[in-house]
Amino acid sequence: MQRHIITTADGSKTIQIEEWNEQYHSIHGAIQEANHVYIKHGLLFSLDHKGFSKSDLEDDNSRELSILEIGFGTGLNSFLTLIEAEKYAVDIHYCGVEAFPITVEEMEALNYVEELQADDKKAVFVELHSSPWEKDIQLTAQFKLHKQQKLFKDITANNQFNLIYFDAFGARVQPELWTEEIFRIMFTALKSNGVLVTYAAKGSVRRAMQEVGFSVEKLPGPPGKREMLRATKEV
Repeated sequence: MQRHIITTADGSKTIQIEEWNEQYHSIHGAIQEANHVYIKHGLLFSLDHKGFSKSDLEDDNSRELSILEIGFGTGLNSFLTLIEAEKYAVDIHYCGVEAFPITVEEMEALNYVEELQADDKKAVFVELHSSPWEKDIQLTAQFKLHKQQKLFKDITANNQFNLIYFDAFGARVQPELWTEEIFRIMFTALKSNGVLVTYAAKGSVRRAMQEVGFSVEKLPGPPGKREMLRATKEV
C-alpha cells in the first residue's frame, strides 16, 4: 500500500495512504487534532476527572496513568503525551499498538519536533520509533513506553488502562475496526471509570460503544469536524 508524506493545514505533516485517500491525521491539522481529541478531551480530562481523583493527585504514590493507544502510527499522540507528562508531573505507562509500523524514512520526514518547538526532545521522538517492540522502555523519567505489533482484535488486556486513545483508520475504509467486537475488547481493557476518546462521531460507532456497556457523550470536534466521541466505563 503506497504511503506518502503530506502537510496539513496547521503546518504539521502526516502520512497519506493513496489508494484509500485516507490520512493518519486530519488534513485540517495533525497537531491541532491530536491536541484537541487525545490531550484535551482524553489525557487532561482523565487527570482532572475520571482517571485521577484529587486525593490521588495529592498522593505521590498514585501519580500514575496507564494509556493504551489504538494505532501508534506516527507517534504524534505519544509524543504529545510525553511532553504533557512532564508538565503535570505524572508517570505515564503508555502502550502503543500498531500492526504496520512506519519506516525510518517516514519518521524522519515528520516535523513534529520543529512544529512543537521541542528541539530538546528530538532524540526522544526518534527513540519512540526506534525502541524495541514488546519491551518496557523508560524513555524519560515520567514516560514508560511499551509497543506491541499486533492487530487490534488480538489485544487481551483486562482491567489494565485508565485511558484509551482510539485512533484507528476511519470506518469508511476499515469498518471492521469500529464494531461491537472491537469495542468489547476496549471495554475489557479499561479499568473502572476508564475513558476512551476518538475523533469519530458516526452514529453506528456510538451505538456499538453503547451496546458493549459504554456511557457515550458527544463533544465538539477538532478543526474540520463537528463532533467527536468520549466513552466511559462506568462500572
